[in-house]
Amino acid sequence: MTAGTGAPAPARIDLHTHSTASDGTLTPGELMAAASGAGLDVVALTDHDTTAGWAAAATARPAGLTLVRGAEISCRWYGPDTAIPLHLLAYLFDPTDRALAAELARVRVAREARGERIVELLRADGVDITWDEVRGYAAGGTVGRPHIATALIRTGLVATTSEAFEPRWLGERYRLPKDDIDVFTAVRLVREAGGVPVFAHPRATRRGRIVPDELIVELAAAGLFGLEADHTDHSPAERAHVRALAAELGLVVTGSSDFHGSHKMVRIGAHTTAPDAYERIVSAARGVPPVG
Repeated sequence: MTAGTGAPAPARIDLHTHSTASDGTLTPGELMAAASGAGLDVVALTDHDTTAGWAAAATARPAGLTLVRGAEISCRWYGPDTAIPLHLLAYLFDPTDRALAAELARVRVAREARGERIVELLRADGVDITWDEVRGYAAGGTVGRPHIATALIRTGLVATTSEAFEPRWLGERYRLPKDDIDVFTAVRLVREAGGVPVFAHPRATRRGRIVPDELIVELAAAGLFGLEADHTDHSPAERAHVRALAAELGLVVTGSSDFHGSHKMVRIGAHTTAPDAYERIVSAARGVPPVG
């Protein structure tokens, strides 16, 4: 209840988190406990290119917490001059849809191969890490660069994950391209699987190159449902820009923590989504319902 008014407090909704099924540091069950402990009413599990954490999260979900099952899909836009990577948050899609499941599996296999190759490059330069060690840090989840960062921290060459992602390490020197999904194909596959696609952190210039607004206009026409505006990697001006573009295109606006546990110093629930935007996402979904 809101003090002094008798009105119920607005729901707290975080639609972007990660577990050990990809590159987070909390298991799906621990993530559910953390979400509940942070006072969230709704949390989305959106591990990279996988639904592997869904069942464990649903089983561990505390009473009073609603789970939105989703994934963060690795995509790429093949522009006229360059290819730019981007991420698509896919909510409430059918995990048994054969076309989407096959593409996600292909991307996971490619991600593993890339990780192993990065480790080989580091070892060739005398860095004392092994592929078995890195896979161990993934604990059965999809291997990503944060797991390699953990190995680099163990060697003492870097002190934090952020330092491991600097240009002299995984940010540039030892960064290899991923075999991503064409973004228009991803939007189509998510929609065909009954899911709802939202563009993750579309204006995060601090992460590198961003796509032009003209592409977002085309994606909206192709089925994109929303834009993630409130995100740690967006400046206030970038958030305002995303909100204005969403209003112009009739897209929903979301806010999320992009919580990864100790890999990133962002608390769960740091940014949230308005209840009306969440309801629009749920109403548009035809794959699986929220749990709770």
